[in-house]
Amino acid sequence: MTPPAYPQHLVRERRLFDGRTVTIRPIRHDDCDRVREFLNASSEEARYKRFQKWVHAPSNSLVHFLTDIDYDRHLAFVCTVPRAADEEIVGEARYIANADGVSCEFGVMIEDAWRKTGIAGLLMDALIHAARERGFATMEGLVLRSNLKMQRFAQALGFEVVPIEGERSTLCIVLDLRPKPSRVAVAADAALLGGRAPDTPGS
Repeated sequence: MTPPAYPQHLVRERRLFDGRTVTIRPIRHDDCDRVREFLNASSEEARYKRFQKWVHAPSNSLVHFLTDIDYDRHLAFVCTVPRAADEEIVGEARYIANADGVSCEFGVMIEDAWRKTGIAGLLMDALIHAARERGFATMEGLVLRSNLKMQRFAQALGFEVVPIEGERSTLCIVLDLRPKPSRVAVAADAALLGGRAPDTPGS
C-alpha cells in the first residue's frame, strides 16, 4: 500500500518571543525515535494529562499509532528545534476524526522545558486551521477538571468548556469550526426579514 503523500505545504518556520526559531510541521513516518524521545523527556504528569492515563514508558504500539497517520482523518503537527545534525520534537498537537465524520478529537502536549514559550499556541493555530480546511464542523477534547491551565488555554482559543453528565473528573472542551457570517451578511439577512441586525460591539 502506497503511503500517503507528505503535506510539505504545511511546514512553517516560526520565531518565538525569546528569539528562538522553531519549525511547525506535520509529523512524519520516520519520526518514531524522535517521538519516543519526546515522550520520555516529558514528565509522567504531562503524559497523564495528555493521554488521561499513566504512561510510564511509551510502547512500540503507541509510538506507531502516533506516527502512522494518513494526514486526513488523522493529522498531527510537531514543533521541532535543531539538534546537531538532526532535530528534536518539543511539542505536538493532533486531531483524529470521530465516527460521525463531521467532528474531530484533539490533543496537545508540550515538553516541560518548553512550556510558556508560545509553541502550544502555534501548534493549535496550525491544527485548527487544518481541521477547518478539512471541513470538520467541531473540534473537541477531554480535559481534567483539575487542569485549570488547559481550560484557560482552551477558552483563550475560543473553546467552550462543557460539563459531561455523570462525570466528575473530566470536562469536554468544544470549538465550533464553522465559518461565522459577517456583519454585512447578518444585516442583509435581517433586512430581508424586515428587521434589523442585532447590535455588535463597536457598531
